[in-house]
Amino acid sequence: MEFETVIGLEVHLQLNTQTKIFCGCRNAFGNEPNTNVCPVCLGLPGSLPVLNRQVLLNGIKAGLALNCEINTFVKFDRKNYYYPDLPKGYQISQYDFPIAKKGFLTVVSDGKEKRIGITRAHLEEDAGKLIHDDSLNASLVDYNRTGTPLIEIVSEPDMRSAQDAYDYLTALKLTLQYLDVSDCDMEKGSLRCDANVSIRPKGETKLGTKTELKNLNSFKAVKSAIEYEVERQQRIVLSGGKIVQETLLWDENKGVTITMRSKEEAHDYRYFPEPDLVPFTLTPAEIDAVRQELPELPYVKQKRLQAEYGLNEYDSFVLINDRAMADFFEACTKLYPEFKKICNWITGPVMKETNERKMALAELHLSPEKMVALIRSVEDGTISNLVGKDVLTAVIDTGKDVASVIREKGLAQISDDSALEKIIEEVLKENPQVIDQIKAGKGSATGFLVGQAMKKMQGKANPKKLNDLIQRRLQNA
Repeated sequence: MEFETVIGLEVHLQLNTQTKIFCGCRNAFGNEPNTNVCPVCLGLPGSLPVLNRQVLLNGIKAGLALNCEINTFVKFDRKNYYYPDLPKGYQISQYDFPIAKKGFLTVVSDGKEKRIGITRAHLEEDAGKLIHDDSLNASLVDYNRTGTPLIEIVSEPDMRSAQDAYDYLTALKLTLQYLDVSDCDMEKGSLRCDANVSIRPKGETKLGTKTELKNLNSFKAVKSAIEYEVERQQRIVLSGGKIVQETLLWDENKGVTITMRSKEEAHDYRYFPEPDLVPFTLTPAEIDAVRQELPELPYVKQKRLQAEYGLNEYDSFVLINDRAMADFFEACTKLYPEFKKICNWITGPVMKETNERKMALAELHLSPEKMVALIRSVEDGTISNLVGKDVLTAVIDTGKDVASVIREKGLAQISDDSALEKIIEEVLKENPQVIDQIKAGKGSATGFLVGQAMKKMQGKANPKKLNDLIQRRLQNA
């Protein structure tokens, strides 16, 4: 029997507002436990919530970026359940009137485009955090996270493989980062993902019984957990068993899913309208004002970079994965028309510097003017490509301009014929076997001689001139 996999994802995103969703407490990560709390987020009797306007605006912004309809009627609801990290005994969320609905996200994978539907995106408050302490044989509760603003983005069950889910998450995270509504840091819990997975016989249209996967703390974990769960469900069905609807935890170390509890349905939470927050309406003008603030989004930017600068899919994808990097590229193109060369330097040596230093591009203090001056110096033969990388490092380290670094370190290429001829003479004497290979028709061996000469001159020689002189010398030998 052949099966089709059906996957839907629920992504919880912490919004990066300065204060929490319904009170004035700081919305910050890493503070001492239970220091960013007040009567409202602790659920003390008599306290009343007040909606943070910026949370609402960020929710609208995310909805618009995901091509959703924005609900003009804004209402909050109580989702009732008990857990120690939920002090009120309910969570303020949105049920029948989410802030956004009926959208989609375009995902590109292996050059093919796929549209993943977005069912809804709703605003809600986060719960606290349980910390299990084995030494005390107890669980401690940190309520700092309680009341942190969340937007939950629920996809349609449009994904058919673990790779689809991985690509969707990658595209979603990048889109949200462009909006600057969240840092999307999974290590801090800013982005959390649950996966609903089911299988059905190929050709069947009815959905199979789904399981929900939790404890997915990285995109890699999402992919691995889905792959395992699909295999597990197939084994059960093929052996004559039935899939049970339940919530499963992913055990990263063992590479297996573990039953957590039976899966709840919406009616289990006994939703009802939040009486302490009155419903209100959004005007079309208010929604359009947010729409005007949207940046150029990754998918659109990638297509434009390909069309405007002739970049291929890979190069454009690398650039758009860091909005600052893509903007830096475009700033450089305004100063120098060699688009591919600029792209190669940014996606190569510059990204190497950011990765090794673990710094953002802005922290390198590398201006487009310095970048272009460096590329010009390589292209006009002032320095070699190899030395250019050293100059880049020195420019970042010292903050000096390219010309000063080249002059002070004496890095300018040697193009003087007599100096080059002397080195060539040494190289030819040391490598008679290579000369024989070249005479026998192996022209590519000339590159080895050029490399040896460059090595002797510590990369300061002009490689093109070296190659020409060596070719001439061998022809006249």
